[in-house]
Amino acid sequence: MDHSSVESAIPDPVSQFSIFTENKVGRLSDLTRLFTEQGIHIMAITTLDTTDSAILRVVVDDPDSARTLLRVNNISFSESPILAVEIAGEHDIERVLMALLETEMNIHYLYSFVSRPMGRSALAMSIEDMDIAIDILGGRNHKVLSQRDISH
Repeated sequence: MDHSSVESAIPDPVSQFSIFTENKVGRLSDLTRLFTEQGIHIMAITTLDTTDSAILRVVVDDPDSARTLLRVNNISFSESPILAVEIAGEHDIERVLMALLETEMNIHYLYSFVSRPMGRSALAMSIEDMDIAIDILGGRNHKVLSQRDISH
């Protein structure tokens, strides 16, 4: 198991778990049920599949419990900080992306949150330089979220 430390310019960055698993029928359901049974809420989720393996990326409301759960169940994963930005609706997606484009910031991937406390939407992004992105987005009045912001 590989567990990278989570470091960022914000004191409590949002943690993303990348779970490495077989690409077989029912495996995604098994993994999400494991979280549900432990009362860990999946706030954002995306998958990347290949012929024989898959990567499930999740953001949860309780990373400490998720980390323990994955270790206890011998599930291979890594953990990394992601940039989470609150959006009011679809029009904000373009505003966020344009702000990052103006500085030629490379976005490796992004996906949206399924749910958040208070019902606001958000984007989860793996980005080239989190510190610069936080400064740029904050300067344009976009709310960069911390882990505390997404916890129940």
